[in-house]
This record gives sequence, structure tokens and C-alpha cells, in this order.
Amino acid sequence: MKYTSTRNKQIKVGAAQAIAQGISKEGGLFVPEVLPALGNERLEDLIHKTYQERACDILEDFLDDFTPAELRECVQGAYGGQKFADPRIAPMSRLDRDIYMLELWHGPTCAFKDMALQLLPHLLTRSVEKVSKGKEVVILVATSGDTGKAALEGFRDVPGTEILVFYPQNGVSKIQKLQMQTQEGQNVGVCGVCGNFDDTQTGVKTIFTDHALRERLAGKNMMFSSANSINWGRLVPQIVYYVSAYCDLVKNEQIALGDTVNVAVPTGNFGNILAAYYAKRMGLPIHRFICASNVNKVLADFIETGVYDRRREFVATSSPSMDILISSNLERLLFELHDGDDKAVSKLMRQLSEQGAYTVSERVRAKLQSEFSGGYCDEAETAATIRKFQHDYDYLCDTHTAVALKVHGDYEKKTGDDTKTIVVSTANPFKFTGSMLDALGGSEGGGEFAQAEKLAEMTGTEIPPQIKALRGKPVRFDQVCKKAAMTGVVERLLKL
Repeated sequence: MKYTSTRNKQIKVGAAQAIAQGISKEGGLFVPEVLPALGNERLEDLIHKTYQERACDILEDFLDDFTPAELRECVQGAYGGQKFADPRIAPMSRLDRDIYMLELWHGPTCAFKDMALQLLPHLLTRSVEKVSKGKEVVILVATSGDTGKAALEGFRDVPGTEILVFYPQNGVSKIQKLQMQTQEGQNVGVCGVCGNFDDTQTGVKTIFTDHALRERLAGKNMMFSSANSINWGRLVPQIVYYVSAYCDLVKNEQIALGDTVNVAVPTGNFGNILAAYYAKRMGLPIHRFICASNVNKVLADFIETGVYDRRREFVATSSPSMDILISSNLERLLFELHDGDDKAVSKLMRQLSEQGAYTVSERVRAKLQSEFSGGYCDEAETAATIRKFQHDYDYLCDTHTAVALKVHGDYEKKTGDDTKTIVVSTANPFKFTGSMLDALGGSEGGGEFAQAEKLAEMTGTEIPPQIKALRGKPVRFDQVCKKAAMTGVVERLLKL
């Protein structure tokens, strides 16, 4: 399978090159030229397989630079060895007649990013070996909270790699920050940025497209790559869990093979819901994509109006991983909606960069709205949803998942569509203890560990061992820089 760029269709690279490079040189994102088919016969075969077996089956289609044996090793390295607290890897919990919670937070960092970032280091190191043998990979990450820790943990002490994570200094939860600042490993670096996630993400993209810096790296036999979802190696593992969730519903006789489902996803950078879109394009029977935003509702507004406008107030919320106004992966969807017109996508991306907004055509807006519904949830509604599902179902959901549940409920009331829905649960609630206690009426006093103990006591749930282990760990990384100084941080880390 070949991959092209959303901004230059003349580019044709293999899977290993796309993963190793991370982003196309002109700033576009790699996308597959064609998508593999996933019919009922193949789904029926997948129903009786384990998560690992399903992953190998799907990845073989997309990553044909790898042998089946190599992919099995990668998948086993990612999901084996009791790295995930639940042997099902991505289990589902049924809440009522039509809501099924897809829990993606049973991995080592308690967030859905583990689903891809436990696999990416295996894919990336093998990809570099195939296309740039002997080069050291420098992985740059911008994080709104969960990606940073998951990437650091995945790449910790992986030979031939260095990883540097930038996060918005005041834009992540206390637990998220502590997870990153205490990270172990000899090849890791962490730095806060004065600004929000969009500032952080823009700074990393600027470094990626700095040709002079790339040349200096090449002179030291090094190359940049990304662990953000702009890297296809991050996105393709996410397709797997949607296919797996559907297979589990059939296996557990909640639906019949061929029945359609809806998918509700809390999203900021659009990668998680985009993976579900690709799964549908392959043949997974999905009826509707419900895109859930917090008050930074740039995506919900875009779906409703066809206008993408980042020129608005940025709000720090209790769901920080969604506090994003520039949704990078939306570019891949635009490429699909424009039938692969790279010039049209390039024009829109220039407008976003130069003017802060763009408007798609009526034809494209109609195509978007034929499959996507958008909605948003404010802070009071997020807290009320946490209380409701704890009271009604004894189900403790985090702040991001609460957004998805509220938006799904609004969609169902507005449309009357009671199609069974997979609601994506993206993080363990104990990563956001202050906000959880505030929602449930508990005291927020004391530090994050006292708050965790209070939350556990109030809800009868257990603090994850990964969170407990943070208590008393020494802070290794407390550096903070301005956006303009991010390049200098990279240069100092790499001794350029």
C-alpha cells in the first residue's frame, strides 16, 4: 500500500517511510491511497479472535512493508506482558439499552493514547531500520495532556530514539503534569510552554518544517519523527479498536452482524473520531459519527456551519485534552471530503494559517453533515453528567467521557435516533481528581493524592496503581519556555 500527502498527491511513499517521517515535508499528512475492504465475511472471522489477533489482521492491510511475523512481534510487544490491566485490552461496559462504553484507559498511563502509543515505538523503530538504517530518531510531541505521558512511557529507553515532549504549562491536570515531570528514562525530555495547546502544537510543527534544523540533524545522522496523531503509525492502531468493539457487540449478541451502530467520541484534535470514519470507509457498519466538543467548540461549529474559525477565546476547561482550537487531523477528513483534491486542501490550510479561518463549499458541507453530527457540553453540564451516570448507573466517567455522554444524549433527544451507540471512554477519572470531586460535591482540599483517596472513598472505586506510584516520585523536568524558545530547547537537548 502506498501513502500520499494531503497537500501533494505526487508524493508516494510506503508505510515504513510514512511512519518514520511522521509528516510530509511540505506540511501535509500522509493518507493511504486506498482503504482495504472489511466485509461481513471478514468481520465474522474476526469475531472469534482476540484483540491482538484482530490487530494483526487489520494492520497487515495497511502496513505491508512489514512481514506478518514482524507485526505479530509488534502487537505482542504492545498489548502483551500484562501491560493492560484488562486482558480484553479494550473492554466494553453496557450502561443501558443503547449505550456501550468502550473503555480505552486500561493501559499503563490510564488514557486511550496507550492503545496506539504502546504500539508506535515498535512500528517506528522497525520503520526507521527499513528506510533510514542506522539513523537515530528524534521524536517531538506536543501534548494537551495524555499523549505526552503515553509517548514518554512508550519510547522510554527504546534504543536509537530520543523523545522530547512539550505541554502547555497551565493546560493539563495536576496528575497529567506529574506523570510527565517524573518520567523515568535516559532518552526522555519534558518542557512546559507558556501558552495553550495550540501554541505548543504550532511550535512543534514549526520545528518539523525548519529545513535548516533538519539539515543539521542529518549531519549528526539523526531525523525527526512524530508521536502525535499526525503520524499514520499513531492513527492506524485506533482503527483496530472500533472494529474490535463492533465484533464484541456481535459476539455478545447485542447486535447482529450487519447491524449499524453510532459512535460518540469526545475529541479535540479529531484523530480518535477520524479512525472510526476510516473504519466505516473500510466497511464497518457505522451509521452516525457524533463529535463531542467542550466549550472550545470549533469542531461542533464547523460541522454545523461549514466554517472553521479558530479566532475565538481559548477556554481552559475540566477536560483539558480537548482544549484545542486547531484540530490537526481534520485535514485528513477534508482530503476525503474533497475527493483527494490536494490543491483544495492546501488552500484551506493556508487560509487557516494566514487568516485563522476557512469555509468549505456547500457540497462539502452536505457530505460532512450526511455522516457527522456535532455538539458541545459546557462545564456545568459536564459536572452534571458525571453526577448523573454515577447516580443512575454507578458508573464513574471522567470529564472527557462525560462530554461525549451529554452530547450523545442531546443528539438522541433531537433526532429520535436510538441506534445502539459506542461511546468512547478516553481516560481514567483519577487523572482529573479535582474536577471529579467538584462534580460530585466532594471537597477539593489537599493535594492530588488526598483528592484521589477522597474520590475512591466517595465512589467505591480503586485508585489505579499507576497513579498511586506517583506519590513521592522526584520531579525530573520542571523547565518552562516561551513558544519562540522551543527550537532552542530542542537544540540544547540534542547538543546541536
